[in-house]
Amino acid sequence: MDETKIIRKCQQGEMSEFAVLYDRYADKIYKFIYYKTSHRETAEDLTSQTFFKALEAIGSFNSSRGKFSSWLYRIARNLVIDYYRTKKNIEDISDIWGLSDDGDLAVDLDVRQNVQRVREYLGNIKPEHREVVIMRLWDELSYQEIASITGKSVASCKMSFVRAMARLREELAYVMAGIILLINNLF
Repeated sequence: MDETKIIRKCQQGEMSEFAVLYDRYADKIYKFIYYKTSHRETAEDLTSQTFFKALEAIGSFNSSRGKFSSWLYRIARNLVIDYYRTKKNIEDISDIWGLSDDGDLAVDLDVRQNVQRVREYLGNIKPEHREVVIMRLWDELSYQEIASITGKSVASCKMSFVRAMARLREELAYVMAGIILLINNLF
């Protein structure tokens, strides 16, 4: 069914139709939030809050101002910002290490190490560029959607992405040169 029709039905009081929107976007919003929080329970809570807020405010959604997905990501982004504003400095040790009783610890550790490497690379670029890169590559959003979420122009989003990728390529080339030098010195 067409998303516009589903939204219209929700706005007319048929809230059961919202389940279709939830099914369509829940995984994407969860991944978006998880990347920003690195904590499963927090991502689950904020994802739930995102959809609850969207359901409450569906009557105010106006498709002439942008896509539903952009509106939903903006809600999620604002909740993440609010989460970090109110976050306490003290954390539970199990939260820091991400320990869980279920799952393969070796696989979890490998995934965490790879995510940490990506974060290190992304940590070296400007926050506004990093946000665009994450939305473009991780969330697979269009520049138009990113512009709508961030309140920037499409051109600005494209430029941020290009500059960030150039910076990452420079850094990767530097790292690769160091590895090659190390290998050459070993042999």
